Amino acid sequence: MVSPATEQIQAAEQVLAADEVMSSIAWPWLIAVVVVVVAVAGALAWYFARNPKAKPHEEAVWVANSDYVDQIPQFRSWVRRYRALQWVGIGALALAALATAFIAARPVDITVSNSKLATRDIVLCLDVSGSMIEYDMEMVDVFSELVDSFEGERIALSIFNSTSRTVFPLTDDYALVLDELEAAKAALNPEILYSEDEALIDQYLLFSAGTLGTSEGSSLIGDGLANCALQFDATETERSRSIILATDNEVMGTPIYTLQEAVDFTQERGISINALYGAGDFGGNASYASEYQTAIEGAGGLYYYSDDPEAVEAMVDEVQAQQAIDLDAAPEVTSTDKAGPWFAWVLVAVVALVVVQWRLRE
Repeated sequence: MVSPATEQIQAAEQVLAADEVMSSIAWPWLIAVVVVVVAVAGALAWYFARNPKAKPHEEAVWVANSDYVDQIPQFRSWVRRYRALQWVGIGALALAALATAFIAARPVDITVSNSKLATRDIVLCLDVSGSMIEYDMEMVDVFSELVDSFEGERIALSIFNSTSRTVFPLTDDYALVLDELEAAKAALNPEILYSEDEALIDQYLLFSAGTLGTSEGSSLIGDGLANCALQFDATETERSRSIILATDNEVMGTPIYTLQEAVDFTQERGISINALYGAGDFGGNASYASEYQTAIEGAGGLYYYSDDPEAVEAMVDEVQAQQAIDLDAAPEVTSTDKAGPWFAWVLVAVVALVVVQWRLRE
């Protein structure tokens, strides 16, 4: 048998869109039970109050010539106040009972969140070789804009030159991600190309440490991309995996993987690739750009120049669209108890009852 609370949650799945909140009551029947119990108790109290039974040792005491008492203005005023206090007490008692009934019935907020958001993994793959210094700061700006557009995705940053270094692994700690991207932006300042400021140069060397692990060459694009493809964990789970590669494709040396081989490697692992080309519309090497574009678009990815204002929106849309196709997970429904204003009304009613009883005793 399905409980009423379960029915409420199942109904919410059909009614609510992702990230919407619906207020509901888990056990609405309990309100009727409490109201009926209070009503019966009130009726019994009224009946016994109207039909008192004197105890054997208690006898009524009659006072002669007391008919005029109820005509005295002060007495009548006292009676009116007494009756008014009684009605206030009855109202406070009813309010306390009703508020208690609603609390007992479990008011809840039902939230539907899109579980697909938690199944997106994105690796930002950044070329930090000398030829990219002029564009890296711009690339990091694009990465930051992308992160601002995501919610729930796990992000990683890997940088490479002749070898690769993981700046931070896959995480959904966006505060950490943005802090690391700010640090990357400061370290990849293009002024180091012309500056003799040792602090500025040391900052770049510290950030790029680990990316010059071999003297066999530099800007080994294929090796960097292949390493980024290995950043994804939970390989046996069905997840959306994407790489955003930022490079100028200027290879200096002999890599283990060519760009095309690395692209094929990522496709074999079910990873989509989108690309940012590290040059403006009128800069860069046409041959390198053409090879880069052909490899990425051949794999079904998007290819943009680093200064293209449409790049961020297009890549976000592509990641979300690919996720919608790959995974069709049911929304995640969360039910949270929320007393709301009813607890406050219970306190108000109890205080009112205490005050009324105190005044009645007077």
